[in-house]
Amino acid sequence: MTQIIDGKLISLQIQDEIAAEVKIIKANGGKTPHLAAVLVGNDGASETYVGAKVKACEKIGFKSTLVKLEAATTEQELLHIIDGLNNDTDIDGYIVQLPLPKHINEHNIVEAIAPQKDVDGFHPQNIGRMALNLPTYLPATPYGIMQLLERYKIDTAGKHCVVIGRSHIVGSPMSILMARNTNPGNCTVTMCHSRTANLKEFTLKADILIVALGKAEFVTADMVKDGVVVVDVGITRVPSTETKSGFKLLGDVKYDEVSAKSSFITPVPGGVGPMTIASLLMNTLKASRREVYK
Repeated sequence: MTQIIDGKLISLQIQDEIAAEVKIIKANGGKTPHLAAVLVGNDGASETYVGAKVKACEKIGFKSTLVKLEAATTEQELLHIIDGLNNDTDIDGYIVQLPLPKHINEHNIVEAIAPQKDVDGFHPQNIGRMALNLPTYLPATPYGIMQLLERYKIDTAGKHCVVIGRSHIVGSPMSILMARNTNPGNCTVTMCHSRTANLKEFTLKADILIVALGKAEFVTADMVKDGVVVVDVGITRVPSTETKSGFKLLGDVKYDEVSAKSSFITPVPGGVGPMTIASLLMNTLKASRREVYK
C-alpha cells in the first residue's frame, strides 16, 4: 500500500518544535533568532515565497526583516546591502531570493554572503563543508527532503538512489547527501540529467527516485519498479478549467500512475515544497546558536 509523504504536516511539526525552542530561549533571556530576506524586483512567485517566510517567522517567534529593492537595483548597490547584512550583529542569517534580475551576476552575490549567515546553504564554503560531511547549512530543499526521509523512517542504507536533475539548488546536493555516510544516506547514487542516454534503464533500477527536472509529469509508471520511493521536487503551473484560479500545479511525476507502484511518494503540491521554509528556519536557529561557525 502506498504511503503519501505529507510535507505540509512535517513542516508544521518542525515549526512547532522550533517555536517551543524559541520560547525557552526567550524565557532564559537569550537573543531572539533573526532572519532577513532580500527581494529584488517584482517576481510574483518570489514575492509569495518570501511572504510565506516572513509569516512563518512571525508564527514561531523569530524576528524577520524584509529588504525590498527595485528591479533596477545595480549589482554594486546589492553588494552594498549584503555587506551591511554581513556586519549587522542582530541578524543571524539571511537569504537573497533567487532568481535575480538578469543584469545581476548571481554567483557574485552568493559568494558575497558571509558563510556563517548563509542560511540558504548556497555559498561555496558551505557546499564544500557539505561534501566533506562537516557541520554546515544544507541547501533548504535537499535538507527538507532528508528530513522527510528521516521522519518517515525510510530505509536508505545500501539502496540505489537515482537523482534526475543536476542543478546546484537540488540535484547536485541531493546526490552528495544521499551518498554520505549518514542516516538518511549510505546510498549508491546515480545522477541523471538532460544528456543521459537511455534514462529509463536507470530509473527502473531505482529503489529511491528523486526527480528535480522541471518538466510536468515527465516520469510515468513504465519508468519505475514496484515498491519505489518517489520524491517529486518539480512544480509546474499549467492552465486548468477545473480550478477557480484557472491553473493547477503539477509535479515532474505523473502522480496517479506512479503512486500505484510506489511504497512512498510525495504529492505536488504539499510534498517537498512546504519543507523548504521549515529547513530555512532550522538553519536560522543553527545560525543563532552558532552551531556551525563558532
